Amino acid sequence: MALRPLIAPSILSADFARLGEQVSEAEQHGADWLHVDVMDGHFVPPISMGQMVTATFRRSTSLPLDVHLMVQQPEGMLESFAEAGAAHITVHVEAVEQLNKTLQHIKDLGCRAGVSLKPATPVAAIEDALPLADIVLVMSVEPGYGGQAFMPEALPKVRELRQKLDAANPDALIVIDGGIDAETLPAALEASVQVFVAGSSVYGHPDGVAAGIQALRDASLQGQER
Repeated sequence: MALRPLIAPSILSADFARLGEQVSEAEQHGADWLHVDVMDGHFVPPISMGQMVTATFRRSTSLPLDVHLMVQQPEGMLESFAEAGAAHITVHVEAVEQLNKTLQHIKDLGCRAGVSLKPATPVAAIEDALPLADIVLVMSVEPGYGGQAFMPEALPKVRELRQKLDAANPDALIVIDGGIDAETLPAALEASVQVFVAGSSVYGHPDGVAAGIQALRDASLQGQER
């Protein structure tokens, strides 16, 4: 499926002292989505942000809020995040008991439904749910902390997913999250990733958010020319 590569800055890497400003910067400088990492201190060690902060983002930007629930038992949080303004809600297959039911609930709430895989989780774990998924998020680091190095072993998983999605659900988007920068993006693009979550390479770029997003955009154009 032909699609312009989408850039989704991860607000987890922003300066929390000026979150509203950092959200606006991402939108002004060409971000496509805003990625919101929700962590509960159980499924992953850190605690990050929740529904109230997500609602604040909704008032600060017109970008789609791409909410990634790295939490145990996310089923009880779906309605509150939809009400807070999430456009997409992604859950981890490792954290839900009935994946298909959970994805359908997300869709019934009017959001795009996503499922995410940890690096060690095989595609087979979500294969039955692929027809229901609008988004499949492949973790290319261990979920939890920003700034980790990209794991290239995620790319064969992306290729396998694309083959299976082409047969079961060709409109579903493959998202990659973890260690994405101008150096790692082209290989992920070649493997059929369509949406790139980037935290440190955007909010930690030495020349600022605009330069970080532009570097990713330039890398995506170079990747398309290969």
